[in-house]
This record gives sequence, C-alpha cells and structure tokens, in this order.
Amino acid sequence: MPQLILFNKPYGVICQFSQHELHPTLKDHIDIPGVYPAGRLDTDSEGLLLLTGDGELQHRISDPRWKQSKTYWVQVEGTPVEEQLEALRAGVNLGDFITQPAEVRLLSEPPQLWERKPPVRFRKTVPDAWLEIIISEGKNRQVRRMTAKVGLPTLRLVRVAVGPWRLDGLQPGEFRRLEVSLADLPRAGHAKPVGKAPVQQPGRQAAEPAPARRAAPRFRFAKKS
Repeated sequence: MPQLILFNKPYGVICQFSQHELHPTLKDHIDIPGVYPAGRLDTDSEGLLLLTGDGELQHRISDPRWKQSKTYWVQVEGTPVEEQLEALRAGVNLGDFITQPAEVRLLSEPPQLWERKPPVRFRKTVPDAWLEIIISEGKNRQVRRMTAKVGLPTLRLVRVAVGPWRLDGLQPGEFRRLEVSLADLPRAGHAKPVGKAPVQQPGRQAAEPAPARRAAPRFRFAKKS
C-alpha cells in the first residue's frame, strides 16, 4: 500500500527538498528518497505537511475535487466579534476570488502548542485571540488573507489536520509514516481514520507515534513570554 509521511513543519522551513539560500528545507528534516509534498504550507506557517511518493495518493490529497478539509489554529490580532466570525463563515471576497464557506470557531483558551522560534511579538496593549478555521480550499495564503480582510491580522498560523490526518502530538521537525489504502480515503473531506499503525523510523521520527484519530491533538503548553 502507498506510504504517507506526516511531518510537523517548523516555522521558517520552505516546502522543497532542493537547497535554498535563505531557509532550511525539507531535506534538513526528512531523509527519505522519492517523496514529495502533497500540497504546500507557507514558509511562515507551521504544522502538518503530508508527503508521499505515490502519484495517485498525492492527487487524492491535493486535488481540490476531493475536497480534503484543512484545519488551522490561527492566532489573530484583535478581539473577534460575531460579525467577523460570520463573515469568515459565509465566504470572503478577496478580490481575485470569493472563498467558500468555512467552519470557524473562537477557541476559548489558547491551544497548548510548542513555542515558536522566533516567538510571535507580544504587545500588552494589543489583544489577541485564537480561532479554529476549517476550509476545503488551499489557495495562496488564503487563511491569512481571509482574517486580514475582516480586520483580524494573522500573527501565527498552525495547520493541525488535513482530511483525516492530524498532528497527534508530533513536535516540530518530527514525522511519522503510515500505510494508506486508497479505497479507505474519504471523498469529501470527512475526518474518517485511515491507515495502519505507523512504522518506527530512526532519526527525527516521533518516538511514540499514534495512529490517526478524530480527537484533537494535544501538545505541551508553552507559556507566552
């Protein structure tokens, strides 16, 4: 069966294996030949990136027709009001396109995430909040553009899930491998668990990987400095 790599991409890592003048690349973290990203994640974003060497699996993940949902935890500047949340849910006119309706909720407590390096600039006089945003698209810098359009600039963006696959405790720079049956893949972004138990690998792979599941991932709490 095709293999899928679940990688927690750190901030500042560019989604390519070839050397880059300014940024570390996937090659600095994943020493597995013949795998490529299924979709992308901006250099200044963090979290789940999927990689595979199987063309059909890559297509099923990245092609918009399969509508694999993408779940983000987004730290925004400002205090969101219901009108702003409803605007995100309804679809935002970004000029070159109108986004599809999104699932958006305010997180009552900050997510228990790792500390970002470098940390987000903290200003006591400017409030911030965390949102969970689920979209089925994935256009260039879409979530950042959406929040900015409704008056909530993004400070930090972490992708925690793509379709049925979640971070599930992976720390930055760690990865795990799954075997995936194409027949089990959801066709409309439903969060249905797939794959066998992960295979242990040396190096930076997670020491105790967990299989994909529906529950939200838990991370060590990083206090705000």
